[in-house]
Amino acid sequence: MTQEIEIEFKNLLTEQEYEQLLQALPFDIEKRFTQTNYYFETTGFDLRAHGSALRIRKKNGTWTATLKEPHVEGLLETHDAITEEQAYQWMSDEHITLPNIQQRLSSMGIQLTDVLFRGSLLTERVEEEYEGTLIVLDRSHYNNKTDYELELEAQTKQHGEHIFNQLLTNYNIPKKDTPNKIQRFFQSFS
Repeated sequence: MTQEIEIEFKNLLTEQEYEQLLQALPFDIEKRFTQTNYYFETTGFDLRAHGSALRIRKKNGTWTATLKEPHVEGLLETHDAITEEQAYQWMSDEHITLPNIQQRLSSMGIQLTDVLFRGSLLTERVEEEYEGTLIVLDRSHYNNKTDYELELEAQTKQHGEHIFNQLLTNYNIPKKDTPNKIQRFFQSFS
């Protein structure tokens, strides 16, 4: 099974904070890319009730389905590689088998056929290695909204938290409660 533990830290930014970090940190703007997340949920929000989320991501011409679940160290991500045709089948609520994800959903008592396409979020992303971490700046567009976010991925929680807090302090950015993208996506409907 293709799985990994993701340790990441997030902070929503104002447009000005985003531009400040974009200029101040060692980002190569020429390497900016876009990715699209396609989100899925049951009518009863069963995934959310389990603290989980399901997406299909199109990035650099490849498609990957990912189920995110809570884990002691961060998030447990379970992946299935899929084709573009299979992704569009999913977006039409024609469920093709995703063996790894299907196994995890079954353990939650969720049927694959109960999971429905809910919409998409487009992100313009720039990322760079920074002091043993990966720093990411995102500008995301969804449901007539645009938001800005700093993400930091690390190998250990302690190191990641130290570098993340240092970045916020160094650039006078207040720490904000930051729901993940899928939460912000669903909140935008209310």
